[in-house]
Amino acid sequence: MRVTPSKANERERPAMSEHGTRGQDGTTGSGTGGGSADPATEAFVAHRNLLFTVAYELLGSAADAEDVLQETWLRWTGVDLAEVRDRRAYLVRITTRQALSRLRTLGRRKESYVGEWLPEPLLTTPDVAEDVELADSVSMAMMLVMETLTPTERAVFVLREVFDLGYDEIAEAVDKSQAAVRQTAHRARAHVAARRPRGVVSRTESRDALDAFQRAVRTGDLQGLLDILAPDVVLLGDGGGIKQAILRPVTGADKVARLLLGGLVKLPTTMSMDPAQVNGHPALLIRLDGDLDTVMAVRFDDGRISGLYAVRNPEKLTRMERETPLHR
Repeated sequence: MRVTPSKANERERPAMSEHGTRGQDGTTGSGTGGGSADPATEAFVAHRNLLFTVAYELLGSAADAEDVLQETWLRWTGVDLAEVRDRRAYLVRITTRQALSRLRTLGRRKESYVGEWLPEPLLTTPDVAEDVELADSVSMAMMLVMETLTPTERAVFVLREVFDLGYDEIAEAVDKSQAAVRQTAHRARAHVAARRPRGVVSRTESRDALDAFQRAVRTGDLQGLLDILAPDVVLLGDGGGIKQAILRPVTGADKVARLLLGGLVKLPTTMSMDPAQVNGHPALLIRLDGDLDTVMAVRFDDGRISGLYAVRNPEKLTRMERETPLHR
């Protein structure tokens, strides 16, 4: 249950706020117009975007990440700051531990989830796309690769490869020895390397490919769609049992193309497709009669679309009306 801040406890306010003023160093300020805040509040607000990013990368759910930040804040207010050498590292440690605990609960929810489970998409700010490593780590394709790791492997991989934390800091965060963390990092790195997208695709190339995909779908051009899809392309849909979606992956360019074009013919409504930056990469927002219906994220391999991720579950589309700042 979320804790609602009151006038009697202003220190809870930073955990509730999703936005603030961004300083030149990329951290977020409290935006209090020059008013002084206590050190605990200042530290938490300064690193809030970073902590959200850590939690989101571990959980794949913005709603759960926000809950983790709330839990982090409540624990942070009880810490004796005089005993804290590195406030950023300490906050990341609390966030990681809370996220790992919640990851087990999320795993149980996924077991009863109707159909395929996809990460919650985020409408991201332009600076996320400019940070290549960050954009790669939060892409829908990479988030799904990280779903194949154990919780500890995922935490170690994210903290080491994305946020460049030292093995000593990671060991404290996951409650393992440094030797164990090094072995876990090596194992997770090899696992991810074998499954991550092949070849580097520039933002221009990905936009061009997505434009071609959009044009072919809009005009019903089967051959044009086949030309841009990889032979082994996979289509995944997430309706969460609320919206109709394919319950199992569809594989193969011909099957995927015909399913997409056939489904559009049956639509009784007006459809539009608008480009957007989702999780740091070009994607499509599909609207029916003006209302957001689907977020279509893509994976590129060797210049062609090898993965299509259609999120239709309305509970996962609540953050698509505003940009979410992510930070390393």
